[in-house]
Amino acid sequence: MTHGIDAPNQALLENEIREVIARSTPARLFTEKKVLVLTPDTTRTCPLPLMIRCLGDLMGKAAARLDFMVALGTHTPLSEARILALYGISENERNEFWAGSRFLNHRWDLPDTLARIGWIEKEEIEELSGGKLSERVPVDINRAIFDYDLILILGPVFPHEVVGYSGGAKYLFPGISGGEFLHAFHWLGAVVTCPGTIGIKHTPVREVINRAMRFVETPVHCLAMVVKSATELYGLFGGNCREAWSQAADLSEKVHVVVKEKPYHTVFGICPPMYDEIWTGGKVMYKLEQVVADGGRLIIYAPHIIEVSRTWGTYMEKIGYHVRDYFLADPGRFTDIPRGVLAHSTHVRGLGSMEGGIEKPRIEVILASAIPEETCKKINLGYLDPKVINPDDYRNKEDEGILFVEKAGEILHRLKNPLLGSQQ
Repeated sequence: MTHGIDAPNQALLENEIREVIARSTPARLFTEKKVLVLTPDTTRTCPLPLMIRCLGDLMGKAAARLDFMVALGTHTPLSEARILALYGISENERNEFWAGSRFLNHRWDLPDTLARIGWIEKEEIEELSGGKLSERVPVDINRAIFDYDLILILGPVFPHEVVGYSGGAKYLFPGISGGEFLHAFHWLGAVVTCPGTIGIKHTPVREVINRAMRFVETPVHCLAMVVKSATELYGLFGGNCREAWSQAADLSEKVHVVVKEKPYHTVFGICPPMYDEIWTGGKVMYKLEQVVADGGRLIIYAPHIIEVSRTWGTYMEKIGYHVRDYFLADPGRFTDIPRGVLAHSTHVRGLGSMEGGIEKPRIEVILASAIPEETCKKINLGYLDPKVINPDDYRNKEDEGILFVEKAGEILHRLKNPLLGSQQ
C-alpha cells in the first residue's frame, strides 16, 4: 500500500515527513534485512540530509545493514567526502552512528560493475516505443543489488527530458544501469523529442523502463519527493515504486510547471552551480525551449561552466550539437557515437528540420559560459562573453518579449497554446 501527503502550497513539517516514511515503510521490509538506498547526486534539488537522517533513525538499528549508493547514471563519481556532504553527515557521525554503513557510487565506468539481467525483445520494444525503436535490447544493472534484500529508491520527481517525469524506476534505469539499454532508451527519447516528452507522465521511455524493472528480482520500495527548494518538501509518497512515483508526478505537474500565455523572442536562463558542465547545464534548455518564439534565442548564462562534459566531451566536440533530423538524415555517419551522446546533442539544440541537406534549427541556443567562443562555434552553439553581460538587463522585461529565469533547469515552462507541434 502507498502512503503519502500532498501539500502543493506549503512545506511539510518534519513530523509529517517522518510519519509518511514510517507508515509507508513497515518494519518487516527492513528488520534484519540488508538495505541499499539509492539517492540522487548533486544535480538534483531535495532535502537529502533530512531524509537520510529520518531513514537512519527508522532503520539504522533494525536493519542488518543500511548502505547508500548515489545513482549517477553516467554522471561523474563523487568522493566519499562529497557524498557525506550531500547527505549532511559529519565526520563524527560517519565514525559513530553511520560506522556500519557504506557510501557508494554507481561505477558505470568500471567494466565489472554491471550484470546482465535480461533482454527486451525486438517485438516488445517496437510495441512499447510505438514503432520508434526496433531492436532487441539487453538490460544491465549494477551487480551490487544482488547483495541486498531491499532496494529503497529515495529521490525527487521533476519534469524530465528523457522519461517525462524523473524518479521512480529511473533510479534503476539509468541510475544504476548502463550499456546498450541506457543508450537505446535515451535515443528513443531523442526521437520522440524533448518537447514531446518532458512533463508528460506516460511516455515510451517510461514504459520501456517499467518493463526493464520486471527483471529486477530484489524487492524495490520507493520514497518519492516533490520539492520546492533544497529545504522545502511539498509532497512525499512511499510504497510501491510505480504507485508512489505516479502520485509524485501528479503533484510535480502542479508544482514544477509554469504556463505562459505567449512565447518570448529572448529567454535568459541562469544555470545554477549544481550544473557544472553543459552535459547537465543543458537542462536550462530542456525546461525553457517551449516558451522561446520561432526564430528566437535562448541564453544559458553559466559563467562557472568550463567544459562541455568531463566524460563525453571528446564525442561532443567531434559531432557538435544538432537537431534530431540531422542525425536521422544519415545515421550511418554516427555509428561510432554512443546514442546517449546523440540524444544529449539533440536535446540541447532543440527542435528543427533538415531542408535540402541544410539544418534549420527552430531557435538559437547561446552559451554565456567560460567555454571559449571558438569551441562554441565548433560544437554549433552561439556564444556570448559572460564578463560583459549584466543579468539585470534581462529582468522584468516580459512586456518587451524577454523572459528571465533565475534558477533554470528544474521548473518546466510551457505555453498555454503550444506552437511547436509542426516540428515535432
